[in-house]
Amino acid sequence: MLLEMAADDFGDRVAFVDPVADSSITYAELLAAARTAAQAVHDSGAQRLAMLDVSNLAIPVGLFAAGWADVPYVPLNYRLTEAEIDALLERITPAYLVTDIARMTAFGERKGVAPTSRGDFLAMARGGGGEGGEDYRSMDPDSVGVLLFTSGTTGAPKAAVLRHKHLVSYIFNSVEFGAADEEDAALVCVPPYHVAGIGAVLSSVYSGRRVVQLANFSPEAWIEIARTEKITTAFVVPTMLARIVHALEGQESAHMPHLQSLSYGGGKMPLAVIERAMKLFPDTDFTNAYGLTETSSTITVLGPDEHRAAAGSQDEAVRRRLQSAGVPLPGIEIEVRDDEGRALPTGQRGEIYVCGDQVSGEYEGRGSTVGADGWFPTRDAGYLDEEGYLFLEGRADDVIVRGGENMSPGEIEDVLLEHGAVEDAAVVGVPSVEWGEAVVGAVVLKATTTETELRDWVRQHLRSSRVPERIEFWQELPYNETGKLLRRVVKERLDAS
Repeated sequence: MLLEMAADDFGDRVAFVDPVADSSITYAELLAAARTAAQAVHDSGAQRLAMLDVSNLAIPVGLFAAGWADVPYVPLNYRLTEAEIDALLERITPAYLVTDIARMTAFGERKGVAPTSRGDFLAMARGGGGEGGEDYRSMDPDSVGVLLFTSGTTGAPKAAVLRHKHLVSYIFNSVEFGAADEEDAALVCVPPYHVAGIGAVLSSVYSGRRVVQLANFSPEAWIEIARTEKITTAFVVPTMLARIVHALEGQESAHMPHLQSLSYGGGKMPLAVIERAMKLFPDTDFTNAYGLTETSSTITVLGPDEHRAAAGSQDEAVRRRLQSAGVPLPGIEIEVRDDEGRALPTGQRGEIYVCGDQVSGEYEGRGSTVGADGWFPTRDAGYLDEEGYLFLEGRADDVIVRGGENMSPGEIEDVLLEHGAVEDAAVVGVPSVEWGEAVVGAVVLKATTTETELRDWVRQHLRSSRVPERIEFWQELPYNETGKLLRRVVKERLDAS
């Protein structure tokens, strides 16, 4: 339905651009290709359309073809090992698999998998002109639109179920139809198997925006494409923005007056990075977006006005909001609760709960984790300030318990990041005979300092129990490709040293 609306209103507009392949597709062509591909998926007998590939034109064609064929769309993480991908494929068969030609040998012989290469898939879809594309849509809002596998850091990946009603609710509550001008262009560099990648496709189509796909991120490539394509809006994760800022080091401006808006999310944004970015992009509106796979993407937003107000304020409480996730979108409610599920007052840290029509909270084969009261436990920790701004403090499971006292690693990391010599910081708890868990940390430096100086710095700002017993200096901290700190890896490494 979203694509049909776009094709009816601005069918001749370019919808997606793949600069690597030097190819593009209009909205009318995308609708026709999706209809043709849907027929092929239906004829194959597959019950899922799986996509194992980097960003390219096959991604939007596959997503909308799956909807047209009334089968779930399942993007797979192409960075996984062959054995890990095999395990996921086994869970979604019979599947119609679209992948790059280099992987056809590895996955083309799997039982229950009907494989096709990206090139063949696009040639078939674009060569049919939409002919023979029967409409197999159920139009049932409870039909499954997308299955997204979680990262699986604590066990086998779970398949989050996003139904059409969840995805469409997110779009209707956050995007204005046809709001983009014909010259507007979005630069998308998040992986297509991430919920932000799904959201980027759907929101761009509904707004009528041209999408330029960046399959493999590097700050140099991002800057070049943003300039040559006259990009007007983009989304990055914090680690990407940090690398872009670093690549522009020594420059007074990024020289991108055409970049109207820049959204970021997927992890905690260091204050120094966003402050420097706002100076490099003075004509750009910044937005912080927080969401989860289980909530069909964004649920809270810190908008451009809030960014400017916080950056220019002398009030420390207002200034701190630059590190917040903002306030809920329309149709979304947020609560912070304690271990017993009771709502906590302003300023107290606990687990973040969310309620709204776009919230799924469901996993295939495991049912829903949404409570009888309609609230979903995110497993993220944080707190709300007196104006309702949400501050994130990592995963609820990351809480350090030292001598019976619960403490947030994010609180200690924030203090470390305020030190002028610290570029990045991670704090975790490791087993301790005396305390149960000991507070330890790893930092990346941008100037010379000592462990003693940093420990004294924390002691000056927090209670002594929160001072790390040990701080190591690392060249870099481990992050995944979507910008999330791999705290488990940090913990294992610090525990072993």
